[in-house]
Amino acid sequence: MDLSRRDLLKTGAFGSAALLLPLERFTNAAAPSRMPASQLPQPFTLPFTVPPTAKRVRWDQATNTDHYAMQMVQVNQSILPGFTTATWAYRDSFGNLNPTFDVMQNRKVHVRHCNELPDHPQLGYAPPTSVHLHGSASKPQYDGYASDATTPGNWKDYYYPNNQDARTLWYHDHGVHRTASNVYMGLAGMYRMFDPVERALPIPHGPYDVPLIVRDAMFDTAGQLLFDDNDHSGVYGDVILVNGTPWPVMKVERRKYRFRILNASISRSYQWQLDSGQPLHVIGTDGGLMPAPVAIQKFRHGVAERYEVIIDFAKYPIGKRVVLKNLSNKNNINYVNTDKVMAFDVVGPPTSFAGNKIPAVLRPDCETMTMPESAAVQSRRLDLFRENGEWTINGKTWADVVKSNYEMVLANPKLDDVEIWELTNLSGGWNHPLHIHLIDFRILSRNGKPPLPQERGPKDVVYLGENESVRVLAKFKHQTGKYMIHCHNLPHEDHDMMGQFMVGDGGDDPIYGDPPHPLPAPPV
Repeated sequence: MDLSRRDLLKTGAFGSAALLLPLERFTNAAAPSRMPASQLPQPFTLPFTVPPTAKRVRWDQATNTDHYAMQMVQVNQSILPGFTTATWAYRDSFGNLNPTFDVMQNRKVHVRHCNELPDHPQLGYAPPTSVHLHGSASKPQYDGYASDATTPGNWKDYYYPNNQDARTLWYHDHGVHRTASNVYMGLAGMYRMFDPVERALPIPHGPYDVPLIVRDAMFDTAGQLLFDDNDHSGVYGDVILVNGTPWPVMKVERRKYRFRILNASISRSYQWQLDSGQPLHVIGTDGGLMPAPVAIQKFRHGVAERYEVIIDFAKYPIGKRVVLKNLSNKNNINYVNTDKVMAFDVVGPPTSFAGNKIPAVLRPDCETMTMPESAAVQSRRLDLFRENGEWTINGKTWADVVKSNYEMVLANPKLDDVEIWELTNLSGGWNHPLHIHLIDFRILSRNGKPPLPQERGPKDVVYLGENESVRVLAKFKHQTGKYMIHCHNLPHEDHDMMGQFMVGDGGDDPIYGDPPHPLPAPPV
């Protein structure tokens, strides 16, 4: 009997969301012994590295599209000195692992992702994948919809319009009920989009515009990644990795640097502070440049948020070491050295003074930040809480979406409507970094007060701390169709704090609008 792809998804044949959820997603394999702290590298003993840049296969001048081919593969990497760790990575056609995509606004990108992964080395499942370009206004079928599963031995094409303002995005796995463990194995990378406004500003560019992909991990006594989601509440490691290196040290010149800080952890939130007491100058948030920079001594950074920060090393003499510290937040599980992130060693004078300023004005005309509250035509409330062992939004889970044949939505704004959403975390025991796909939003208030200083720019993730309530304003533009909204503490998403909203009527189907295909793939 022939079955449609939607039927296969519903019955679980793709390892995806089923009417009866797979039992294996509720259990962890027996955890091996954790590597003792004495065998971990000492902070600031390993050199800092910058992720490689993704290389295209070709450029199609007629459609102004760059074409890339990526394989999802298992690779052995040296993360801890003396050990080899099995990891998962996106590998481009030239061998670059989890490379950074650098693209210009309005230049289209096509990426072919081939799932060539083996079974998970600890948990034993065959990994369903779905690649989400986080921060992109992609069509539904290219947005990394969780139940749009590409199983091992298959490939799928993704198309990105890149028509938003310049911003820091990231791409990561979004496979249903396996997002946490898939991303923890290493399926994540940065994607930077530039535009003429951002390029013209005298802020740091080129080698002084540096990705910092920060995550935590735990290793067993054999040096392998150890996954434990603590009864689905969160995954917390005892090693802080920056661009894949434990607690690295970076050599810097006596000038300003721009750091794009991505919290790529599974569950851990951070609170940044320099040990020198000097301020961090925040110039950008998830959706791009802020209207104006903010100087701040310390700030909170939730999972999946991106902040662009300028640090001025001209204030320090040659030979000075500056440490980026993590003061942590409530309900993290902390270890001996999780209060340290990386160090900067000031080694010499500037080799260039280009892009060495912090302008007083950055992007004052950003639509997300200038829309008045009076433009809103609808207000809604979304409550996040745990019920009967499941994480829910308004009492609903992704299982309810599946049972509705993917029709149930939390909201249905019209195309180009402006709405106010009140987002509440009714728990005192957990925080929820809530991500709304497709759109940027402005934080209007937090617990009835103005947004935090670092939040005064366009956002797509909001940190909902314990018992916090946040009001956001958003315009639902760019695309029509169904998009996800979920907690980005990924065990919460997997168990099962995820729903969807629909913009307008119709739109492309997110599951089989452009389905995967069996390998081998034809040329890109």
